[in-house]
Amino acid sequence: MKRALLTLTALALLATSAEARTWAEIKKSGTVKIATEGAFPPFNLLKGKQLTGFEVELAEAMAKGLGLKVEWTTQPFDNLLIGLNQNRYDFVIASHGINPERARAVDFSTPHYCTGGAIVAKPGGPLTAAALKGKRVGVQVGTTYLENVRKVPGVGEVKTYPTDTAAQAALMAGRVDAWVGDKFTGIDLVKAQKGKIRQGDLLFNERVAMAVKKGNASLLKELNAALARSQQNGTYAKISQKYFGQDVRCR
Repeated sequence: MKRALLTLTALALLATSAEARTWAEIKKSGTVKIATEGAFPPFNLLKGKQLTGFEVELAEAMAKGLGLKVEWTTQPFDNLLIGLNQNRYDFVIASHGINPERARAVDFSTPHYCTGGAIVAKPGGPLTAAALKGKRVGVQVGTTYLENVRKVPGVGEVKTYPTDTAAQAALMAGRVDAWVGDKFTGIDLVKAQKGKIRQGDLLFNERVAMAVKKGNASLLKELNAALARSQQNGTYAKISQKYFGQDVRCR
């Protein structure tokens, strides 16, 4: 579902010439270094010092299956791919939607879930793309949501916020007429607000994947195999049901 629209030029300039850790090097060390945002419930969320969420549990289950311990790093969303290209961690799992620009900057795993960008508004507010004409829309900066909202014909002011939760708060406070974000996050928000808001149409569909540094084929192969095993042995379905009440894998 998300995001990060750093330019390829910026990512290339910030990338190091050093090679990322290969699978053999990671396996020998016994620890895999993983980064996420920690501010995107229910996918990844830092509660005090405890990191939790669907992606966090999935990554830890995959690492366990690979016989590895996990060393987590949390970073602001827009910094995640930069740090990956600087070899600060081995891979990123933070709801990055696959798009052509990102795919030229990093290598993506098999998608670990499918989702879409949903319109959410208060009762009587805009719930379709056409209804966004002339309206104020809140989105998180640096996201595919922002990219797609700007494509809506006649959309009014598009206001950006540093986090998704800040954009949601702007909707609740009436500073924007609609919020556009992940459909599963939207479902949670609607439940939490108990009828004060409604979820409308999807602006776009999206495949979400883990990212490794460009060219790190050995790690990518192991991640894809670990994800496939988790889906085959029931681990994925169990974690997905816990957070969403449904299986969110791509069909």
